[in-house]
Amino acid sequence: MPVAVISNADLIDMMHELAPQRRAAGQPAYLVFDVNAHGISLNATDPQFRSDVAQADLLHADGQVVVAASRLLCEAAIPDRSATTDMFMDSLKPAAARGVSYFLLGATEDVNRECVNRIQQMAPGIRVAGRQNGYFRGSEEAVIEAINAAAPDVLWVGLGKPFEQNFCVQNRHRLRVGWIVTCGGLFNYVTGDYPRAPRWMQNAGLEWLHRMLTKPKQLAWRYITTNPHALWLIWKLRHERSAN
Repeated sequence: MPVAVISNADLIDMMHELAPQRRAAGQPAYLVFDVNAHGISLNATDPQFRSDVAQADLLHADGQVVVAASRLLCEAAIPDRSATTDMFMDSLKPAAARGVSYFLLGATEDVNRECVNRIQQMAPGIRVAGRQNGYFRGSEEAVIEAINAAAPDVLWVGLGKPFEQNFCVQNRHRLRVGWIVTCGGLFNYVTGDYPRAPRWMQNAGLEWLHRMLTKPKQLAWRYITTNPHALWLIWKLRHERSAN
């Protein structure tokens, strides 16, 4: 997976500079997908997910394991983790200052609405072009039309892996937006429905453990199965390179 060697701050600057330009020029949406242990595992086991990820324009290091792997395996290490929640939160005030518009797609109706309320309080003047909950199966055409009518610079898609990647790939040429950024459970973290791990756990690459312990029914099986698999894949690649 060709993850970009880019810092969280530079990724935000790039988004704010290029997304409005692409939208205004009518260029196809620029696809930005996140990579973490779950994504590494799915990329190795799910052919459709692997095909969708291969069509992204940029992959960024959402997981600390990706940053650590780059230091073990690559000549140019990734500067820091661009966790999607941090990327989004850090981008709000600069987006408001630069007039960059956002559309929020995903989560339940209540969470989606509350997320918009929260970010408008955090960053007065933020341009929220529109919003839509993630429960629209069977009415996808109406959602596409609503997004196009809003014409946001950045579309944040929080539908969960692997559906959000497939949705982005299938609809990128139909959507009149500058950038499309996948964001998983981002909106739930903004509202506090999903608690963030303490900073020391984030820095130590243990945020997954905090998530598993606070949301065991939803996340325990995912982390128990995909984290060891991702670590094994990284170890395997390092061993193969050492042998050569």
